Amino acid sequence: MKHSLIDQSDERIISMLGIIEKLSHIISEINTRTMKRPLNNEFYLTDKEICEKLKVSRRTLQEWRYSGRISYIQIGGKIIFRESDIQALLEKHLRKAFR
Repeated sequence: MKHSLIDQSDERIISMLGIIEKLSHIISEINTRTMKRPLNNEFYLTDKEICEKLKVSRRTLQEWRYSGRISYIQIGGKIIFRESDIQALLEKHLRKAFR
């Protein structure tokens, strides 16, 4: 029986490390999502979180607020958005394929 040394340059190890990295990212996302508990069965998001999800700038989000296009809650200087309002906005502007 011939023995060989497996090191970090072996493609099996590289593949396994890639899989471990992906699993670690997935677990991290699950932890982040489950750590946020809903308040009255509603998730609240900051402007930064909304901008990341919708791929828009903070200035665009601010214009949507000023124009009344998007609902928000302001307590003192803090502005938050209900996740359900964001989902409703997306559904309202959905354009279905007509083919």
